[in-house]
Amino acid sequence: MFSRWSNSNHDQENDSLQNESQVKGLRASLPPLSGRSLNYCTDACLRRYMEARNWNVDKSKKMLEETLKWRSIYKPEEIRWHEVAVEGETGKVYRANFHDRHGRTVLILRPGKQNTTSLDNQFRHLVYLIENAILNLPEGQEQMAWLIDFTGWTLSTSVPIKSARDTINVLQDHYPERLAIAFLYSPPRIFEAFWKIVKYFLDAKTFQKVKFVYPKNKDSVELMRSYFDEENLPSEFGGQAVLQYNHEEFSKQMIQDDIKSANLWGFDDKLQSVGNGHSGPEVASEAVCLAPPVS
Repeated sequence: MFSRWSNSNHDQENDSLQNESQVKGLRASLPPLSGRSLNYCTDACLRRYMEARNWNVDKSKKMLEETLKWRSIYKPEEIRWHEVAVEGETGKVYRANFHDRHGRTVLILRPGKQNTTSLDNQFRHLVYLIENAILNLPEGQEQMAWLIDFTGWTLSTSVPIKSARDTINVLQDHYPERLAIAFLYSPPRIFEAFWKIVKYFLDAKTFQKVKFVYPKNKDSVELMRSYFDEENLPSEFGGQAVLQYNHEEFSKQMIQDDIKSANLWGFDDKLQSVGNGHSGPEVASEAVCLAPPVS
């Protein structure tokens, strides 16, 4: 027995050493980096890209370089709450005030509370909150969990298939291994038609992380509860907590987080909280990164 344990432990150490060697190989394969790109590419970041591409250095390099290009154009770290606050007025997507059992940040999505028509701004709002969820990850934790409540969802409130595909592609390609699990709670039967199309846009790893939960299906409920303390889980998801989204209070949190993000990325950002977070200062288009951001 002790021999088997020793061999297993030895194998794990070898795998870990090999992985670290491959991470170094990926870093060595990259062109010289500076500014935000350099600070984005922490070892933890490189490990996530390697994991997403099954530890293939060439494929990981291509994926990472495409992300760096996307980030240089889209600039997700520059989005500020006042730019997307209108999207959050109904609480259709927001960061929960609790973590899962593994300390992961939790995003709550309620697509039935859609309140706007601009697909571009809806996506910008989602990207802002993903960046915010990453900003609020505890040390040593790289992933987040999603809870999706389908109350009030209809085909008329769903996004077009093309937009769903484009969104999924960005999340998979530019936020690899950020999603640990996504629970879709009690989706209506009509959602099945939408899902039958959308699921083909998911890669195999992401597909395995999407779990359907039905209140009358004991196994699915138990799986979800294995990730969350019941006293933290909102009643809308079968838990004991009362879910109350207060847009004004959430805006105050986001404005404070914008300051934290600006400091993290080295922006000279003189952010001022204004009322409910619908307005604020301009963000400098370029800045020197003085502190390493979360990867």
